[in-house]
Amino acid sequence: MASGLTTADSTVKLLSDLKIDAGDWPPSLVKNLHLLSPDQIQLGKMLLEMGQSHLFQHWAEPGVDDDQKKAFFIQLSKLNSSYPGGLASYIKTARELLADSKAGKNPYDGFTPSVPTGEVLSFGEDNFIKFEDVGVKEAKNAAFVLVAGGLGERLGYNGIKVALPAETTTGTCFLQLYIESILALQEASSRLTQGTCQKEIPFVIMTSDDTHTPMVDLVESNSYFGMKPSQVKFLKQEKVACLDDNDARLALDPHNKYRIQTKPHGHGDVHSLLYSSGLLNVWRDSGLRWVIFFQDTNGLLFKAIPASLGVSATKEYHVNSLAVPRKAKEAIGGITKLTHSDGRSMVINVEYNQLDPLLRATGHPDGDVNCETGYSPFPGNINQLILELGPYIKELTKTGGAIKEFVNPKYKDASKTSFKSSTRLECMMQDYPKTLPPSARVGFTAGVQVEDPVQQVFNGQEVEVWPRVTWKPKWGITFAEIKSKVSGSCSISQRSTMALKGRDIFLENLTLDGALIINSTDGAEVKVGGSIKNKGWLIEGVDYKDTAFPEELRIRGFRMEKKEQLEETYSQPGKYTLKP
Repeated sequence: MASGLTTADSTVKLLSDLKIDAGDWPPSLVKNLHLLSPDQIQLGKMLLEMGQSHLFQHWAEPGVDDDQKKAFFIQLSKLNSSYPGGLASYIKTARELLADSKAGKNPYDGFTPSVPTGEVLSFGEDNFIKFEDVGVKEAKNAAFVLVAGGLGERLGYNGIKVALPAETTTGTCFLQLYIESILALQEASSRLTQGTCQKEIPFVIMTSDDTHTPMVDLVESNSYFGMKPSQVKFLKQEKVACLDDNDARLALDPHNKYRIQTKPHGHGDVHSLLYSSGLLNVWRDSGLRWVIFFQDTNGLLFKAIPASLGVSATKEYHVNSLAVPRKAKEAIGGITKLTHSDGRSMVINVEYNQLDPLLRATGHPDGDVNCETGYSPFPGNINQLILELGPYIKELTKTGGAIKEFVNPKYKDASKTSFKSSTRLECMMQDYPKTLPPSARVGFTAGVQVEDPVQQVFNGQEVEVWPRVTWKPKWGITFAEIKSKVSGSCSISQRSTMALKGRDIFLENLTLDGALIINSTDGAEVKVGGSIKNKGWLIEGVDYKDTAFPEELRIRGFRMEKKEQLEETYSQPGKYTLKP
C-alpha cells in the first residue's frame, strides 16, 4: 500500500488502475479488496458477474478473519485453474444442465439406438490369436493410464482398491499385477519386433486427494514393482465446486463461511489432466500411437488387452471400448450406436437404466432383450478404452480436455426448486466419444468365457469356483505364449492350486491333484510333468463380520487353508526337470 493512503483510498486507486466500477459490489468485499492481488480481484469481478455475490455477503470488517479471506481466494483460484475454461465455464454449464434436469429433458431425445460395429473374439480361436500377435507388436507404441481415484469403502475395504489382492492364491495385489503385465508386454513386444533396445512403456496413475499418498507409498515401498521410476507418472485430480440451487450458486462449506464446498468431479478428469500435463505431446513426439485406459480392479483385463490392441491397429479404430457379453437388463452399461434425426451419430456407453426405456421409445416394444446368443446385442461396457493418440490429441485440443458432463441433483420435492444437499457436475472417462466428430471410427471388442465352474456360497453370495491356477505375467501374456509352454496331456483337478512364478516353466503331461508352486529365476528352464498328488489347499469360508481376519479376506468371504503342497525354487540359471 502506498505511504499516506488509507485502506479506502488504496481500494479506490486499485479499482481505478484495474478499470473496474465496483458501484454495485457487496460493501463487505469492497472494504477488503486491499487484501487481494489484481488477479484475485479480476476473479472476484467474474464471480459477481456470474451471480455469486452471496459468497462475500458475510465477510467481516478489515482486520478480522483476514487470513481466512486470503485462503478463500487461494481456493477459488485453484478451482478456477483446474477446470477447463475456469469457474465461469463451470457455472455456465451447470446452469444449462440444471435447467435441463428441472425440465426433465432426455439427453437422448432425437436419437435412435442400434447395435454398433465391432469384433467379437472368443479366447483361443484363430482370429483371437491373430489379433493378439498384432497387439503385442503394437504394445511398444502404447501408454497405459490407470484411473484410480477411489477408495474401496463400498467393498468394505478402507484402503485403496489397487492394494487389494487380485487373487488369494499368491496374494499379489492389483497394482503389482498391472505393472508386471505392462513389463511383460514391453518385453514381448521388443522380442517380437526384434528391437535392439527395449522401449519403456509409460504408465500414468490418476489419483485423488483420497488415494494419492497411499498410492505413492504403495509404489515406492515396493520399488515400483520392478518398473523404472521414470516410467511412472502420478496425476492428481482436483475436486470441483458444489452447487446450492438451480441458479448454480456455489455452495459454501456449512462449517466454514470462507471455504467452498467441493466434491469429486468423476474419472472423466483423466482426459483434462493428460491434456494439461503435456504428456500426450511428449508421447506423440516419441512415436507412440495408442493410449490404453483401465480402472482399478479388473484382474482379467490384461488377458484381453493384446487382442484388443490388435483390433484397434488392424481396424484403425480411433476409439475401442473393450466389452463383455451382457445379459439383457443386466446392471451394466451397454455399448450403443446412437443416430440422431439430424444425421449425426456416435458410439457410446448408455447406462442400463437408460438403454431399456430408450429402446422401448424407439420402436422396440420389448426393450433390451437377449438375442439368439443368449445375450443382449448391446455388449457390456467395462470402462476399458483404447484411443488412437493422434485423433485423441486433436480432439482434446478443441475441448481443452473437457468431457461432456452431467448433473444429478437430489430435489427436496416435485417442484424441483431446491436440493436436499448440494450437487456438482460430474463426468465419466467413457463419455469421451460424445465429443467426437461423426467421422471418428469407434468400435468395441468382446471376449467370451468358456467352461463351467463349480458353484459355492460364501457370505451368502454364490460364486464360481475354478481350479486355482495363477501365473506371473512374464510366464505368459498371450494365448500363443501360454500354449507354447503346455504340451502333451495335462489335467488339473477342480480342487487343485497351481502358481507359476517364473518365465521358462514348461508343463508336459502333468496331472495335478493338489497344490503346486514353482519359483524360478530368469535363465532357469524348468520342465514339470508326471503325477503330483497331495492334500492341497482348501478353501475355507470366512464370515465378513469376523474381525479376527483382515478386511481383504472378510470381503472376499474365504481364505486358503494350506494343508500340503509341492513347492520348488530354482534360484540359479540352468535346465531342470521336476517329475515326481
